[in-house]
Amino acid sequence: MAVLAYILSLLVFLALDIIWLGLMGPGYRATMGDMLAPSIRVAPAVAFYLLDVLGLMVFVMRPGRSRGLAWVIVHAALFGLFTYGTYDLTNFAVLKHWDLTLTVKDMVWGMVVSSVAASIGWLVMRERGSRRRR
Repeated sequence: MAVLAYILSLLVFLALDIIWLGLMGPGYRATMGDMLAPSIRVAPAVAFYLLDVLGLMVFVMRPGRSRGLAWVIVHAALFGLFTYGTYDLTNFAVLKHWDLTLTVKDMVWGMVVSSVAASIGWLVMRERGSRRRR
């Protein structure tokens, strides 16, 4: 049950983030300019997605720890705020071309994508868990 929830959460996270990056790509390019690599480095990107969703599993979606969907949404949003905030605030602190608008937008996005992905994973675990008890 946890493996299925992890995979579905990962797929949702990836799908939503691909859409987000497609929409926000010009904004990132305009802000970061020559700081961007000529192409995406796949291994670090994959590592981020695998670790971030694993973090959601461990700290938010764990059965018995959560107290319902609202709890999952709030705690996943906080997890997204912390993870994306670490990245964005560090960049804002040390990178010359990083700006406050991009920082805020990206942190809010981290909250949204984390909440949606964790909610779906949690619902899968809850549903499969309730089927087992029947």
